[in-house]
Amino acid sequence: MSLSTAELERGAVNLGTLAVGTGPAVVIGGPGADARWISLRDHHGRVSAAGAVAAVRTGWAGPVLVEPFSAGDLPEVAEHADGVVVGAAWMQDFQLVRAVARLGLPVLVQRGPAATLEEWLAIADYCVAEGNDRILLCESGSRTHLAGVTLDLTLMRAARERSGRPVLADLGADPALAAAAIAAGADGLLLAPGAGEQAALAAQEAVKVVGALTRPEAPGSVLAARGAIDRVDAALAVLLERRAELAGVVQRLKPVGGFAGRDMDRERRLVAEMARRAPTLGEERLAAIMNAVIEAGLHLAEERRAGGQA
Repeated sequence: MSLSTAELERGAVNLGTLAVGTGPAVVIGGPGADARWISLRDHHGRVSAAGAVAAVRTGWAGPVLVEPFSAGDLPEVAEHADGVVVGAAWMQDFQLVRAVARLGLPVLVQRGPAATLEEWLAIADYCVAEGNDRILLCESGSRTHLAGVTLDLTLMRAARERSGRPVLADLGADPALAAAAIAAGADGLLLAPGAGEQAALAAQEAVKVVGALTRPEAPGSVLAARGAIDRVDAALAVLLERRAELAGVVQRLKPVGGFAGRDMDRERRLVAEMARRAPTLGEERLAAIMNAVIEAGLHLAEERRAGGQA
C-alpha cells in the first residue's frame, strides 16, 4: 500500500550537527545552504581534498561533503570532510564504495542514470556490510529523450519506503523541481556545487513553504519548535497574499463590492469547511481569524480602488 508523505517512517543521518531525514528538509549546495559539497571529479584530481575543503570552510562553519576523484583522496577526505559523496559514476566501483564506507563518515549515494531501485539500494547494503549504516540516498535522474536528465520522483519515494533511509533529490543548478521534490517526500535537495544564490534561495523557499504543508515535524526544543512555526508562517504568508489577490478579483467582478457586498452565509460555510480541516481550532476561533483576513482583503481592495489601481 502506498504511504503518504505524512505516514513515512523517517530515519535520520547526521552530517556534523545537521540532521537529515527528520525535521525540515535540508538544502545541500549553493550560498546559504545547510551544507556544502565539493566534487573533486570536477577538478580532475588537480585539487586535493584538504585544499578544496579548506577553501569552502573560509567563512563557512557548516558541514562539507566531498566526492572523491579516486581512492587516493580518501585519507584526506576522512580527515577534513563531514561526509562522502558516491557519485552516480562510481556506483559500479564496488571496491571504492567499500573503501568509502570504511571511513565511517556518512555516505551519500547518488543513483546512476541507468540503475534500478534494487541496484541503487544494493550500494547501501555494501556500505552496511562494511559496518557503516550512515547512508543517504540521492535520486540523480535518468537520461531520457528529453534534454539532460529527468528526475524520477516515484523512484525516490520507493527508495524511501523500501529502505527507511533519508533520500535527497539532485536538482543540479536548476531548482524548478524543488517544490515537486519536497511534495514527493524528499528529505533534502542537492544543488550543484557551483549553483548560484538564486537557485539556493528558490530551493530554500520550497523547503519552507511546501515542507510546512507536507512534512511532519516533532520538534524537541523551543528553538526547533519556533523554527517549525516560522516555516508554517512562511506558507501562511504565501497563501494569504494569494487569497488577497483573488479576493481583489472578486471585488472587481461583484455588482456590489466592498463591505456592503459581504456574503455572510458564504463566510459561515467557509468557516465550517475550514473547521473540518482544523477541528482543534473549531468554528468559533476560525470565525474570528477569517473575519480579520476578509476585512484585511476588503480594506486592501478599497485602498487600491481609491488609488486607481487595477
